[in-house]
Amino acid sequence: MRTISILNLKGGVAKTFTAVNMAYELMKRGYKVLLIDNDKQGNLSKAYGRYNADEVAPIAKLLCGDWQTATELIQATEYEGIDIIASNMSLFGATWNLTKTDDESQTERYKELIQHADWVRCGYDYCIIDNPPDIGLNVVNALAITDEVIVPVKIDEDALEGLDIVTEQIEDARAFNDRLRLAGVLVTVYQNTDGEAAGVEWLRQQWNDISSERYRKYLILGTIRYSKKVAENSFMRKPIYEYSPCCGAAQDYKKFVTRYTGVSR
Repeated sequence: MRTISILNLKGGVAKTFTAVNMAYELMKRGYKVLLIDNDKQGNLSKAYGRYNADEVAPIAKLLCGDWQTATELIQATEYEGIDIIASNMSLFGATWNLTKTDDESQTERYKELIQHADWVRCGYDYCIIDNPPDIGLNVVNALAITDEVIVPVKIDEDALEGLDIVTEQIEDARAFNDRLRLAGVLVTVYQNTDGEAAGVEWLRQQWNDISSERYRKYLILGTIRYSKKVAENSFMRKPIYEYSPCCGAAQDYKKFVTRYTGVSR
């Protein structure tokens, strides 16, 4: 199972939207996907119809160690091939409580699921983790089981400067997960203005410039165009390809996943 964390310390860059649509596109290519909603807002859970505000969320139980079998945590969605560990605001309390414990397993709570449930590790091709824009213990636990980090980036000066901070956090996390690496950035909400085009070109130049070792990690994995259909779709809670398959964002996520996996549909 290949585990991917969607991470950026800045909000509003389409992290959850990327997780939703990447999972859908992987599923359409025949892969089985486990989603982990690691954000207390639960937007990924809402998108896949598994949000429940009235109970302790499965992800909170996982972080607290309050579970016996993986079937208590993992729910099927309406899409065959996509399952989810859902979230809600109870994750906030679970994260806070974990900070007050003096426990060597603070960063290993999510490992328990992967290491001790063979059918989870072997039953899915991909695990995609949607993370909040911070580095709490829930995110640290996510990085402990992550193979690759994808950073969605909305092109502006602050976002580009923030890439260094994300990279530093990933390097710090390698102390307890030496498999962890930055796969690259996914440019989102892209409008072909002079300023945004210059930002994308800057990233490309840094990657291609062998002397710029500091920035060679910023490989552009794809570019997702801005579309009004995305805003409309927020009320429908569907993958964008199902709502508007011809819009630029739907076609761009399709191209991104094809490039990422090498498998088309």
